[in-house]
Amino acid sequence: MSSRSATATLVALGVGAAGESATASARALPVRGELAEILPWGGLRRGSTVSVRGSTSLLLTLVAEATAEGCWAAVVGLPRCGALAAAELGVAVHRLALVPRPGRDQGEVERTVAALLDGFDLVSVAAPVAPAAARKLSARARHRKAVLLPFGIGWPGADVELRAAFSRWTGLGEGHGLLTGRTVTVRASGRGAAARERTAVLSLPGVPARGGASLPAPDPAREQSWRPTATGERVLQPVSAEAG
Repeated sequence: MSSRSATATLVALGVGAAGESATASARALPVRGELAEILPWGGLRRGSTVSVRGSTSLLLTLVAEATAEGCWAAVVGLPRCGALAAAELGVAVHRLALVPRPGRDQGEVERTVAALLDGFDLVSVAAPVAPAAARKLSARARHRKAVLLPFGIGWPGADVELRAAFSRWTGLGEGHGLLTGRTVTVRASGRGAAARERTAVLSLPGVPARGGASLPAPDPAREQSWRPTATGERVLQPVSAEAG
């Protein structure tokens, strides 16, 4: 099946399930209590763009409550994001669509994300896009009353940026034992109601490796920046690997 056909199928699936999340259409989508306290709307406001940086687990935790209440989510451009790890972080995986490789062409990435915004409540994108495309996708999210979640990349005009600033793993004894969980410091900043930075400490379960399906242990946080291409167009490109 082609990338375009697969995207059309996912969008049809999301649109067909729209009735399940109709009750949430007039309010912010729910998030865990710790995150609700640092988001200016007490949740994920429909039509907003919320950038997430520093941790894949933070991204999945952010969408978990909404999917549990009937919303549909899609994650684009994260090939190492697995359904098992998402489930362990509370995501209702039967309402989660994964598009690990949306295409190497930026136009195809933009079309894929735009189409998903038509049918899904929350759409995360980690693939490089040009600044003009980023602004168009944020505008489309506002029009469609969806939540756009750029991941690991700077995003012009994002309403809020959530950054996982520090992780502490627990479970190890005197140099031995199993990792059972961790705490992550999350900082929220942005514009308007989010102009004042807020901080929360988020407790996450340990995510052990199981056949390569789960998320990796944390690496140094990946940063992405605007970089010129050979044609002079600036795109978002990764600098290093993203944390777990």
